[in-house]
Amino acid sequence: MIKTLQAGDKAPAFTLLDQDGNSVSLSDFAGKKVLVYFYPKASTPGCTVQACSLTDHRSDFDDLDVVVLGLSPDPVKRLKNFEQKKELKITLLSDEDHAVADQFGVWGEKKFMGKVFDGIHRISFLIDENGVVEHVFNKFKTKDHHEVVLNYLKG
Repeated sequence: MIKTLQAGDKAPAFTLLDQDGNSVSLSDFAGKKVLVYFYPKASTPGCTVQACSLTDHRSDFDDLDVVVLGLSPDPVKRLKNFEQKKELKITLLSDEDHAVADQFGVWGEKKFMGKVFDGIHRISFLIDENGVVEHVFNKFKTKDHHEVVLNYLKG
């Protein structure tokens, strides 16, 4: 059973490479809300729907002054491919050794088509302006993820 961070927990500091090979740190966004969303694998159907929906609604997130960061265990090259192929307008970060996923508590046992393996659980965290987890989104469909988050933000 995985133990994810909860609302009120301090978000772990991290620095990862984005799809362009640039270092991005959570601390870069101090004073802003940040949606950190974990997804299993770039260019798979569910992850594509989720990333495209977030891209389609990027202006809504911008209007609310919320930065969107997508994290997966994919290498930078695969993220770049995903971004270009789907014309994504969000920042994708490479967590190849799943160290950040471990810190957030989203890496663990999964079951898919009768197989058991370790991987990323599709969970999102809204980090507040002070680096504290404000809300955890763990019940949503990939196509509705953006809507669930925006509805929460708009209160």
